[in-house]
Amino acid sequence: MLDIFRKEEKKVEYLELIYDLMFVYMIGRNNSLMHSIEGGFIRPDAFLTYVLGTLIVIQIWSFTSLFINRYGNNSIVEHVGIFINMYLLYYMGEGTRVHWQSYYYQYNIAWMLILLNLIAMYQIKRRTVCIARPWEQAHISFTVRVLAIEAGIILVSLPVYHATKLPLASCAMVVGILIMAFTRKNNLVEVDFAHLAERVMLYVVFTFGEMLIGIASYFEGGFTLNSVYYSLMAFLIVAGLFSSYEYLYDYMLDREISTNGTRYMMIHLFVIFGLNNLTAALEFMVGDEVDPVAKNIFLVASFLIYYVFLFATAGYWKNSGQLQPKHFRSFVLLVLGFILLMAATYRHGRLSIAVSAALPFMMFLLLYRYWKHFIREPEERGSAEGCGAD
Repeated sequence: MLDIFRKEEKKVEYLELIYDLMFVYMIGRNNSLMHSIEGGFIRPDAFLTYVLGTLIVIQIWSFTSLFINRYGNNSIVEHVGIFINMYLLYYMGEGTRVHWQSYYYQYNIAWMLILLNLIAMYQIKRRTVCIARPWEQAHISFTVRVLAIEAGIILVSLPVYHATKLPLASCAMVVGILIMAFTRKNNLVEVDFAHLAERVMLYVVFTFGEMLIGIASYFEGGFTLNSVYYSLMAFLIVAGLFSSYEYLYDYMLDREISTNGTRYMMIHLFVIFGLNNLTAALEFMVGDEVDPVAKNIFLVASFLIYYVFLFATAGYWKNSGQLQPKHFRSFVLLVLGFILLMAATYRHGRLSIAVSAALPFMMFLLLYRYWKHFIREPEERGSAEGCGAD
């Protein structure tokens, strides 16, 4: 009887993995924007381009992943559609530059065509969706409208930019996020959360891969005590950041939860954004191009973005829908202590990077304590009660 009601596990297909590799390329293109330094600070226009470009790319990935999660069956149509989008992403990547003005039309036409291609994939899928499941028909119609609204905004932005030089295309991404977040029709079809969580985890792992490449500069300059110290601290930061996410995914995430997946994807939009920022921040810490105050503020802000949104996944943890008060207080105290220590040590590189390396392991300890008290112990009590009843 249990086998009848157990969900069939949806596997991550090779097509999804090869698609994700295009986003490794896009992560690198977006991160390259952060190396435009002027007067000891990141150029504001370059940073804004980086922020918008990163969020747009993650949204494209999210739209495609949700389609495959709900309706994917590894068909020829999906292969053709995904390969078309991969090809178009090269044009977006090539247009991801500090001086983006010369590539505005190329970038946005490619983005619009990706959205239109997704609309076509949904429309083809609509034909195979059973009439007896009208909620799925309604959900496809809703999603197609969202994609069409975004594509329409991009299309309108092209002549507007030609006439006024106002780059309004990025408004499409903001409008899409707001509609998906606050419209009830997005709840009509649940996702296979186990599959979605694995897809998101793989994207996070690819982002960590970019971070591992980024800290390679710490190993330059020969084998000296100074280089060993800084390279070790940088590696510990990456290891600590990864360990927290790995532990959360392996032991704390409730893969059987019922959800439309939108909130989880949006949380990870900022988790990934924080990791991208941390990659750039760690690269800045090696050199002297960026002002010490600016690069430490950027590093602290990047840590905060990552951990605030990592702990925002608490609604998807086992045996709980939120972070418990005492653990929330511990989180706040850790954050405040980290900010104060970084403010006190920002001119002392060895101390500052040591504080940065300690934070991920303190956060890991907080996650472990939460798992022990609110996940493992209740499960052990439930198992013991079950055995007693037998």
